[in-house]
Amino acid sequence: QVQFVESGGGSVQPGGFLRLSCAASEPTSSNSAMGWFRQRPGNKREFVAAINWSGNSTDYTNSVKGRFTISRENAKKTVYLQMNSLKPGDTAVYYCNTVIGRSPRQSWGQGTQVTVSS
Repeated sequence: QVQFVESGGGSVQPGGFLRLSCAASEPTSSNSAMGWFRQRPGNKREFVAAINWSGNSTDYTNSVKGRFTISRENAKKTVYLQMNSLKPGDTAVYYCNTVIGRSPRQSWGQGTQVTVSS
């Protein structure tokens, strides 16, 4: 199975920004969409964003639309999540995975912690 290593998390104030990265251990298949998920304290892991192989189609959960941008560099086996205008409600551990629709396909990595607090 493909393994994922997420990075780029940290602590920021409300209104701040972070850029998360997810490196895959090997190239995903040519038709693999990639997605970001998060698990907020006391909640189940939830879908955040997804991007198709070519990068010309994206999908976002409503709460992050207009603030988060997902992108990918297939040559680097890396997917990114640019997070702007962060809110305390975005505090979570963020994970990436290959997806079908909004459903994850592989095992989970360690994730990266994002904390938004004043």
